[in-house]
Amino acid sequence: MPLSNSQYDSIIHTYEEKQNRNRHLLEERRDYVYKHIDGYRELEDSIASVSVAQGKKLLEGDESALAELRLLLKELSEAKKGLLLSAGLPSDYLEPAYDCPDCRDTGYIGSQKCHCFKQAEITLLYEQSNISQLLEKENFSVLSYEYYQGEDLSRFRNAAEASKKFAENFDFDYHNLFFYGTVGTGKSFLSGCIAKELIENGRSVIYFSAVRLFETLSQISFDHKSREELHSTHHDLYQCDLLIIDDLGTELTNNFVTTQLFSCLNERHMRRKPTIISTNLSLEELRNRYSDRIFSRIMSSYQIYKLSGPDIRIYKKLNK
Repeated sequence: MPLSNSQYDSIIHTYEEKQNRNRHLLEERRDYVYKHIDGYRELEDSIASVSVAQGKKLLEGDESALAELRLLLKELSEAKKGLLLSAGLPSDYLEPAYDCPDCRDTGYIGSQKCHCFKQAEITLLYEQSNISQLLEKENFSVLSYEYYQGEDLSRFRNAAEASKKFAENFDFDYHNLFFYGTVGTGKSFLSGCIAKELIENGRSVIYFSAVRLFETLSQISFDHKSREELHSTHHDLYQCDLLIIDDLGTELTNNFVTTQLFSCLNERHMRRKPTIISTNLSLEELRNRYSDRIFSRIMSSYQIYKLSGPDIRIYKKLNK
């Protein structure tokens, strides 16, 4: 789906806020250094005077002036770093700070949109997926095995290890994940962990609950004025680096849903674009609910992990 002018302006505004915030941070750091580290400001001031002096020499025909300037600037730079380190600060303390070093918080690398801009587009266009809220609380740093025992623990450990490897080897090893099992056993949690890792590494991720995914496709599919929007949506679903379909089976299943689901899974597989699906359905229920083509596609193209155990969300509420 293409961005509206207001949506584009909204994203650009966030980049302006990042630039201003980091600019103020750098100014505060520079003021601190000037006030607390003797000699630092003098070293910075000398850079300008040295550059002017060597420039004059170069204009007067001194061919060694440029090489001397490089050497002098290097020495001054090392001296500044030494003062910072002696004050207990990192040597790059006064280097510009960026939320995204790749585009330097401009949103663009040359004339191309940066990966962070593309993800901002996806997050805005599909904000109904609530992926931002999801990633705040679901990541590998808070992964815990304390809620599982016996076979449940073994199953979750296997799924967690597979999820970590999926994220680590994402660029080199194409495969898909299918998590199924009882409610509240960590299926959506593991999907969120993977999503956070990939987004932080510059990959585009679209997260949809099954209900919202098919509602969205239905709304624009049956609106004859939305052909361009439907095409853009299909392009996003087929081309994003990772698609997550959560809670498959909670939607109202019909011929439209079955057709759209197979098309999506098949297209992404043909393009070697990974997909993660989670569901509370058993494999037998999955086979009975959807077409043989969908069941066959999942069984042949996905790594299957069953999770079981108590509903962790309820357990946490009861033990607060």
